[in-house]
Amino acid sequence: MEFISNRLIMSKISLIHQSLFHTLHTDPTVISLCFDEPTLAEINAKFESRLKPWDPTSSDWLCLVVTHQCTGEYVGITGFCLKDNIAEVGFMFLPQYQGFGYATESLMALLEYSKQHLGINHYSAVVTEGNVNSERVLVKSGFTLTQIVPDAYEIGGKQYCDHIYHLNNTISL
Repeated sequence: MEFISNRLIMSKISLIHQSLFHTLHTDPTVISLCFDEPTLAEINAKFESRLKPWDPTSSDWLCLVVTHQCTGEYVGITGFCLKDNIAEVGFMFLPQYQGFGYATESLMALLEYSKQHLGINHYSAVVTEGNVNSERVLVKSGFTLTQIVPDAYEIGGKQYCDHIYHLNNTISL
């Protein structure tokens, strides 16, 4: 599976992307408002689960590596997990590539691809309170904040609210 946007290529994660995946799950800038740093065993297990073949009946995450078209550099990952016909989206980008619109561009391309080729129309996302950049990406992509769950998640010994976003993508993008 592969698709492109103006500046980016989104393709299924493979073994060659293990270093990128590890960096995204251990870089303090990336994970500070996502989760506590996982153990190496937890990262490896999560990575292995992303390598499985994916189809719309799968309960695993479809994980796509986001590559810059001009430079060939890996900038992050994006993807979703389907449950009850709702795709929960997620994305992580290396710090040096944040602030360039890559998250929004790749998410918009993912939404368009999944609607056109997989027939997905309903999406959700969970963002930790304070992760305003991720919330901004979701809003730019058409998502709406629908729920705030108080004290839903703990990072570094501090409780955070979960912000739940939804998108009903039945209108053409």
